[in-house]
Amino acid sequence: LAGVRVSAVAAGACHSLCLVEGGALFSWGSAAGGRHGHGGGTEVVEPRRVEALAHEVVVAMSAGNLHSLAVAQTGAVYSWGGGLFGALGHGSEAAEESPRRIE
Repeated sequence: LAGVRVSAVAAGACHSLCLVEGGALFSWGSAAGGRHGHGGGTEVVEPRRVEALAHEVVVAMSAGNLHSLAVAQTGAVYSWGGGLFGALGHGSEAAEESPRRIE
């Protein structure tokens, strides 16, 4: 994030989000249940852009215990991570390893 102006940060139980000027979203931390939004795999130990949202200008984000949400400038809302109790808003309790638009 060197040389980038940060506009907001959020921390979940084992992952973090960082929104930068211009609307790019970065995340890092645990891969469990898709928390970091980089499509599964292993932990991410330094900020990495969430490429699934590269086509959007993100204006707001939030990190929960097991999941995250992002709001795009277009008004679209995305969620990813653990879906327990329907937390992701996709009509199931399934986890999402990458951001998925809530319809």
